[in-house]
Amino acid sequence: MTAPDALARACAEAMWRDDRASRALGMEILAIAPGHARLAMTIRAEMVNGHGTCHGGFIFLLADSAFAFACNSENEKALAQHCAITFLRPARLGERLEAEAEKRGEAGRSGIYDITVRRADGTIIAEFRGQSRRLGERFFPEETADAAP
Repeated sequence: MTAPDALARACAEAMWRDDRASRALGMEILAIAPGHARLAMTIRAEMVNGHGTCHGGFIFLLADSAFAFACNSENEKALAQHCAITFLRPARLGERLEAEAEKRGEAGRSGIYDITVRRADGTIIAEFRGQSRRLGERFFPEETADAAP
């Protein structure tokens, strides 16, 4: 594992400790790297709406959590500044969804990330784009970032 990968993992672990929302929904972190995150979640009964499909808010939340872990993976704390999602297909009870986030670019304190949400068979069900805003704060002091736990 490279130093940037280890730092990304340490940042994710620091965030995960206090991320009650993602943990309560049963999300799992599958992969973390600088500017990248992949999370998964299984659709539970309380996530299904009156149409028998997963409520879009839960799909958005999965994508938003992947976005959060990706944009906080380089030892700079960031928040969502703007997000948009396009739902392409429904998700159903019992399906496992994966959201994969990738950094597309940055300028100043802003970053752009694309997140794809897929079913386990690879079918894309939603596309999410997020714009992040760095806060000027770090998870670990710069001089110790290379040695982050």
